[in-house]
Amino acid sequence: MTIPRLLVVDDDAETRGMLTQFLRQNGFIALPCDSESTIRDQLGSGRVDLILLDVMLGDEYGVDICKRLRSEQDVPVILVSALSADHHRMAGYEVGADDYIAKPFNPNLLLARVKAVLHRAKRSSSLTYRRSISTFRFGGWWYDAKRDEVTSPQGYQVSLSRKETALLKVFLGNPHIPLTREEINTALDVTGDGQDLGSGNPGRAIDVLVGRLRGKIEADPKIPELLRTQRGVGYVFAVDVVVEDDQ
Repeated sequence: MTIPRLLVVDDDAETRGMLTQFLRQNGFIALPCDSESTIRDQLGSGRVDLILLDVMLGDEYGVDICKRLRSEQDVPVILVSALSADHHRMAGYEVGADDYIAKPFNPNLLLARVKAVLHRAKRSSSLTYRRSISTFRFGGWWYDAKRDEVTSPQGYQVSLSRKETALLKVFLGNPHIPLTREEINTALDVTGDGQDLGSGNPGRAIDVLVGRLRGKIEADPKIPELLRTQRGVGYVFAVDVVVEDDQ
């Protein structure tokens, strides 16, 4: 399960921090940025699913940034601005923005608009690319999503529990991206395999589940090469994932 990875771009540190935290609490990987250069750093370092871009960005103009980004790639962009007149909105749409939200806004409305843009982007992709994912290859292993089978580099099948399989899917969908225990739990919760954050110790439950998965896919679980601990964050799937699709 791929966790949407968002960039929150605002030159005001308080606003940037508030939005980043809000989106993280609602199941997204949200990364703060304060300029076009930091946006490009993030785009160069990993997958980005959506950019939430403030129009008045210090000495930079978000509409111009959106125009440059749109000429290079298709990552969805939502412009956020205190400028709400029709001609300001049209300027944003004309350069390819997917949505335009006027300040001040209700955070839950912003959340709904983010989800709607992500849904449209996913649907558009699926309509133009109708092949169904069959196999994920990683570190000599492969996972057949249709048969729900995991095969080792030596060619034997490894039996995973439902929770272990769900955890593996989270990491396969987010390779090389450090994930916190809360982000992992949120992703698992979508499939009904997460732990209730309001009771017990979900972080410890994730640690136990990771340990079980390591015991089945690592050559030496004490020195993991695939599923590594990211100090101060959580865990990272540290190998490339190659996705093969049915024709």
